[in-house]
Amino acid sequence: MNKETKLRIHNITAKNTLKFGSEAWVLRRREEQRLQAAQLKFLRHLLGITKLDKEKNQSIREKTGAQNIVKGIKHYQEKWLQHVQRMDTNILPKQALQYEPKRRRNIGRPRKRWRDQLHLEEQGTGKTPNPSGT
Repeated sequence: MNKETKLRIHNITAKNTLKFGSEAWVLRRREEQRLQAAQLKFLRHLLGITKLDKEKNQSIREKTGAQNIVKGIKHYQEKWLQHVQRMDTNILPKQALQYEPKRRRNIGRPRKRWRDQLHLEEQGTGKTPNPSGT
C-alpha cells in the first residue's frame, strides 16, 4: 500500500477515532501529550520510521502533511461552542453551557471546566469571552 492511501486511511479512521466525542473534553496537558503520541505513532508506522531514527515530530508531520491533532480538536471545540450558542435556549446543550450551580462548591481548587478552557484560549488570542452567546 502506498503512502497516500495510508494517509487517507489515517485521515478517515484514526484521526476521527482520536477526535470522537472531543467537543466536550477538558484537555489537560497529559491528555494532549497522549493524543499527540498516538497520532505520531501512526504516522511513524506509516512512513516506516522508528524512534531509534530520532526523527523530529515536526519533520514527520511535514512529510505526511498532517496537522497537530490537539489543534484540530481545539478548532472542533470552538466550532461546537459557536453551534451551541446559535441554539434555542430550551435545547439541552445550551442549558448545560449556561448552567450555574446554586449550592456552595467543595473545599479545594475547582476542577478545570470546558467553558474555562475556552475562555483561557480566547484571552490568549485576544477574543472576548462570550459564554452566553448574546
